[in-house]
Parts: sequence; structure tokens; C-alpha cells
Amino acid sequence: MSLIREAIVSTPAPDGGVHFAPLGFRREGPYVVLAPYAPSRTLDNLRAASVAAISHTDDVRVFAGCLTGRRDWPSAPCAHIPCGRLAEALAHHELAVVRVDTTQAERPRFFCRELAVQMHRPCPGFNRAQAAVLEACILVSRLDRLPLSDIERAIQFLQPLVDKTAGSREREAWNWLLERIAAHRAAARAS
Repeated sequence: MSLIREAIVSTPAPDGGVHFAPLGFRREGPYVVLAPYAPSRTLDNLRAASVAAISHTDDVRVFAGCLTGRRDWPSAPCAHIPCGRLAEALAHHELAVVRVDTTQAERPRFFCRELAVQMHRPCPGFNRAQAAVLEACILVSRLDRLPLSDIERAIQFLQPLVDKTAGSREREAWNWLLERIAAHRAAARAS
């Protein structure tokens, strides 16, 4: 199993806009592999356009925002594909789908050829709060797949990392995620 890296994937939306979503990717041989869950807009857009961009960012609000209904992030055009990327990306990759493996219907795998990689500015590294927010994002993305008690236990473990090392961006992202978990909890109690 290869290393999974977390990034923001953008795909061209049918209306001509850019759809941003957090998504882990991996490398398998010469390919970058994307495996969005079904159903999802990212999956639909990949099937329709066969291109995507991966943006690396140190602003964890983008990850948390995409999971909490805040997807309107500034974009910039890609040079080699008809798709946008995060305007404030540290780096980005432009991808073209060359093969799709549909043996797992819930999560088809898109094998992509890397057409371009561009560095925009140095990565300062992640602090512990940023890592905690990324972990919480993964938990929030699985609210319908994991027991809520497991998610809440993990959030309690991550909270001190945010308390000790977060800046304003990380605190804002963390609060968005906590609000999303609270809304899920309330909806579960109501049903």
C-alpha cells in the first residue's frame, strides 16, 4: 500500500466553475491515483471531464471549509488542462485521467498522468494544530460511515493540539468542524 497524501482536488464543474474537495491521493508507479467516494460531485466531474488538479495548501480552512459548505475559494487557471486550481496553492499538479478501475463501485480509482507540476512558494511545514484539523476533516468526511462515539473520542484527543498550537486560521477551521459534528449529532438525536 502506498503513502496517501492529503490535498485539495479541483475538477471542472458542468457550469464552467471549479469544484474543490479535500481528497487523499497516492502514487502507483507513474500514475497519480484519485479515488473519490460514490456518490460525489468530484466523482461525477472526473467521469465527465477526465482532468483534475491537485493543490497543496497550508491553509487548513480550505479543507474544513469544503466539508462544511464553504467551497468558494479563489481559483487560478491551470496551464495544461481546462480546470482551475487553488489560487493560493503552495504547489499544484495538473492531471489527465488515462484509466479508470471500477472494481470497487463505491470508490472507483482514477489513474492519472501528471502533465505539469508547479511550485508557487515554499511550504513552511505543518504545526500540530494543522495536523489535528486535517485529522478532524477526515473524521467529518466519514460522519455517515463511522460511529459518532468514535468520532467524538478522536476529537477529544485532538482538541489539546488545537488549544496549544493553533493560530486564527486553525481555530476557525476547527470551529467549523465542531459545528458540523454538533449538527450531525443533533440530526441523529432528532431521528
